[in-house]
Amino acid sequence: MPRLTRAEQQRRTHEHLLEAGRQVFLRRGFLAATVEEIAADAGYTRGAVYKHFGGKEGLWLAIIEATAEGHLAELRKVLARASTRDDVIAALAPVDVADKDAAKWSAAAAEVLAATAQQPEIAARVAAVQRRHDDEVVSLLVEHARRLGLEPALPLHEAVVMLGALGIGLALRQAVAPAGDPAAILTHVLDSVFPPEAT
Repeated sequence: MPRLTRAEQQRRTHEHLLEAGRQVFLRRGFLAATVEEIAADAGYTRGAVYKHFGGKEGLWLAIIEATAEGHLAELRKVLARASTRDDVIAALAPVDVADKDAAKWSAAAAEVLAATAQQPEIAARVAAVQRRHDDEVVSLLVEHARRLGLEPALPLHEAVVMLGALGIGLALRQAVAPAGDPAAILTHVLDSVFPPEAT
């Protein structure tokens, strides 16, 4: 087996730490997770986490950015194939807000927001990642709503913020007090955002 170059080794370490971070944050939440546990799960020392990400918060941001990029890539593909209003609504509905991992991830995200609210520099970085993601989603929706002749019932930048907050809230609720059908609730809200054409 050929030896990895230094850049390839760095990339591999980076990816291993990202994956270990995801798993530890899911398992323990953001506040209880430690740099030592993440590093040990990845097979490295804590120094590797600091070198690659600057600490736990930096690792969280890197995971969020990678997740956002994956979400946008998938959304681009699905919306490009959309030919009806119902296709757009299905593309915007999350895979499964009742999924236990989604609920755990939402709980960890809520911990991050609470923990960083008093740390303006980190809060600004979290907000910047969210803003970039939201702006990309809005651009995609504007493009495809125009292409399909859809008239949103409210400005799309407001709809994207509302849907993101609702998705997180529903996932958190499922983790604490499961009730109703969260997917049906989201679909109903999306129905209101993209009302059918009047006949």
